[in-house]
Amino acid sequence: MTVKLLMTWDILAGREQEYFEFVVRELIPEMQQLGLEPTDAWVTVYGDQPQILASAEARGSESLPQILGSAEWDELLVKLHDYVENLIIKTVKSKPGFQM
Repeated sequence: MTVKLLMTWDILAGREQEYFEFVVRELIPEMQQLGLEPTDAWVTVYGDQPQILASAEARGSESLPQILGSAEWDELLVKLHDYVENLIIKTVKSKPGFQM
């Protein structure tokens, strides 16, 4: 069974440009270095839902629980909190398409 990491958050007001630079320059590359492969990214443009939904799966022999328990993952989350609020992280059984 493949497990998928789901993360939702809202971008802090006034930090949008810095947030997008962080995502491209640090968040995605560091997730990949940890063994996570981003699979989806969704933006809510209307409605009362988190602004961003992002998902990833562990690559190859990497274990999602090991990755999420690592000091490197914790450091990445600390950086992410500089740009977002209402961060929620959960793991689910992977299915094709949109999952929330």
